Amino acid sequence: MSKQHRLNSILELLVQRGSLEVEEAASALNVSLATIRRDFDALAARQLLNRTHGGATATGGSFSLPLTYKVAKSDDAKKRIASVASAMVVRNQIVGLNGGTTTTEVARALAADSRFAAGDAGDPPALTVVTNALNIATELTVRHQIKIVVTGGVARPQSYELTGPFSEEVLNNVMIDIAFIGVEALDPINGAGASHEDEARVNHLIASRSKKVVIVTDSSKFANSSFAIIRPAAEINTVITDDGIAPTMKRELEKLGIEVVIA
Repeated sequence: MSKQHRLNSILELLVQRGSLEVEEAASALNVSLATIRRDFDALAARQLLNRTHGGATATGGSFSLPLTYKVAKSDDAKKRIASVASAMVVRNQIVGLNGGTTTTEVARALAADSRFAAGDAGDPPALTVVTNALNIATELTVRHQIKIVVTGGVARPQSYELTGPFSEEVLNNVMIDIAFIGVEALDPINGAGASHEDEARVNHLIASRSKKVVIVTDSSKFANSSFAIIRPAAEINTVITDDGIAPTMKRELEKLGIEVVIA
């Protein structure tokens, strides 16, 4: 059983039972007690369960979204990308985030960053996050120091992104300081892209309402092609990626004036 499958199974057991002992989970999944403890700790770090002495209990986040998305593979590269992205944000800024596993990690990094801790009563929000991603909104809503603006729209079950005219109406009336955009493809000729035109249109609007546009993507996306354009390469300020990017690709992007940051 893969780690992702095991984490999903733990959440499913928690949804059914409300609480779960380490021994119960180890027996149900036929793994060691040490493995279950590590899994519990990993899920607790994502606010998907509460750790107790010898076990765990369900949180609101355990029930709210499809489980396979919550524990989607989150490798070290995406976490490094998210850490670099978080460091670019200044307290009290307005941050735009579209949907995707990398932008979800950016949201988690922002939530965990001590620079954005809650201030005194009456202070403005530490951050304002504008997003069309249901999972990001759900995870950040429990962080009272972060103001969440959700675009509205029609939910796409494949990505949990909201799209359509309701999303566009909200985005046309906001200003964003910095947007972190996850993509399905990126190259110097076509720019940043997505497979679905409705998602691309809303993601394009998030970017167009932003003073600075940062693409956050692992290096595998440079080999992909996509149907719909989110943002032309010439209108991208920064790309944060991992060290798997080919030197020629990095040079081509930099020739266009794009800052390429290796996380």
